[in-house]
Amino acid sequence: MTAATIIGQDALAGTGLALALGLLVGVQRGWVQRKEAAGQRFAGIRTYGLLGLAGGIAGALQTQASELAFVLLLATAALVLLGYWRSTQKGTSISGTASLAGLITLAAGYLAGTGAYALASALAGSMVLVLSQRSRLHHLLRHIDEAEMIAIARFALIALVILPLLPDTPMGPLGAWRPRQLWLVVVLVSGFSFAGYAGVKLLGPSRGVLATAAAGAMVSSTAVTASLGGKLRDGTDDEALLNAGIALASAVMFLRVMLLTAVLAPFALRGFAVLAVPGMVASLAATGLLLRRRKEAEAGEGIVDVHNPFDLKPALLLMLLTMALTVAARWVLVRFGNAGLATVLAISGTVDVDSAVITMGNLPAGTLGPATAGLVLLAPVALNSLFKTATLIGLAGWRKGKGGALAMVASVVATCAAVPLLL
Repeated sequence: MTAATIIGQDALAGTGLALALGLLVGVQRGWVQRKEAAGQRFAGIRTYGLLGLAGGIAGALQTQASELAFVLLLATAALVLLGYWRSTQKGTSISGTASLAGLITLAAGYLAGTGAYALASALAGSMVLVLSQRSRLHHLLRHIDEAEMIAIARFALIALVILPLLPDTPMGPLGAWRPRQLWLVVVLVSGFSFAGYAGVKLLGPSRGVLATAAAGAMVSSTAVTASLGGKLRDGTDDEALLNAGIALASAVMFLRVMLLTAVLAPFALRGFAVLAVPGMVASLAATGLLLRRRKEAEAGEGIVDVHNPFDLKPALLLMLLTMALTVAARWVLVRFGNAGLATVLAISGTVDVDSAVITMGNLPAGTLGPATAGLVLLAPVALNSLFKTATLIGLAGWRKGKGGALAMVASVVATCAAVPLLL
């Protein structure tokens, strides 16, 4: 009888993964401590590997001998703590991070032994990532001011405390509102606002704003527009750059919708691409023109108000507009049924174009031809761009936001101009 027969293939795989995760942690800790003298290191690659293996064995024994598994875990954890205590008694400058990493390695090994491979790998990988960023994290802490700390705390409150507590069940008029989805709008807008602030500080004004706009638009170009519109309203020395970020977010939106259509509604891709590509090109051209207008001498660090890195006003305004539009879409659906499909897609996609694509992807096969599907998707995309234009002007005013507003209007015109190609 082989060992695989006795222990089981799953147990062997789990303990093997546990050992590998322990060695991974050990490599990182060993590299950090490579220049320390003998006796100054709490544990090395072999010790961390054995800690992971011990956890894996305990996890594999959990179902067959839970008492033995518990004793093994407890004894191993006690050895880790005892080793740390004895090291501190010798007067050596050993960080508590090493012992804590050992305990987490033990826990990751245990999870791997129980069959939770993904969770164990995520736990060990995340720990290695955090440990490897020691210098950068310490540098970041030294340069965080009070306003930034308050902003981090506020964002943690709305994203990690309030959001999970909200129900995800229909309520309100016609059951159109889902509190968790509505609050997610607030989280996205405020999150992009803070991400833009951090990007500017880390990458500089130009690259920080543009990188944040492009990356954020892969999630929600509407949220990015609201965030940058709020910064324009607050005043800046570089309005052209913020407007360029809004135009770039619009271009990325077209790309994102095409990718989503290719995955969820491939029958509509050919027709929609004919319309979307001119809009994307127009947005990119506007981005280039706005960047050329920038005066390099005026591109200062004051692009983001350092005293207000976290502003909820644009986020709350967008949430209220979303609430109104979702009620309108639900009313059209109840009143006209499937006959009002295009109208429902247009209204629901005004704030979130992805919802229109998802709805179309769920239609029965053959409901719409490629050309018709492309034209139907044009409505929410065009209305979304016009909605973002109105949001930008409402937040920043025409004088400050005209660059981004004209860019989005130009993308709509270019998209509509391509309609004859499908007729």
